[in-house]
Amino acid sequence: MVKINKNNFLNFQQNILILFGVWYFFEMPKKILRTWNNVLSFNLEYFSIIPLLKTFFSPWKRSRFSYGPGFDIKEFFENLAFNTMSRIIGMIMRTILIIIGLLVELFIILIGAIIFLGWLFLPLLLFYGVSLGIRLL
Repeated sequence: MVKINKNNFLNFQQNILILFGVWYFFEMPKKILRTWNNVLSFNLEYFSIIPLLKTFFSPWKRSRFSYGPGFDIKEFFENLAFNTMSRIIGMIMRTILIIIGLLVELFIILIGAIIFLGWLFLPLLLFYGVSLGIRLL
């Protein structure tokens, strides 16, 4: 059986407060930043922004006509027009997807900054709220 006297109880409280401070101000901000980084990396992978940039001028869904053997001027210009339109459609679609992905990335950056700063300033808001409540009584 452990006897708790006043000195042991005060040491226990001080240790708990120190442990809480270390956890709140050092360990959790690291975890928040790591999680924020993971979400940002996931978003880049989800929208495939890097592969979309690498294949920016590729035909849409790889749709293209081959020119075939021989040379027929009519078939050449039909295939050229189709292949050009397929590339233009691919560029438009990839541009839209890249813009949407970057907008979501920006949104994640803003929300992550709000969460991170909110976590750091929450104790100050708590003390301010308690002091305001006491003053209003």
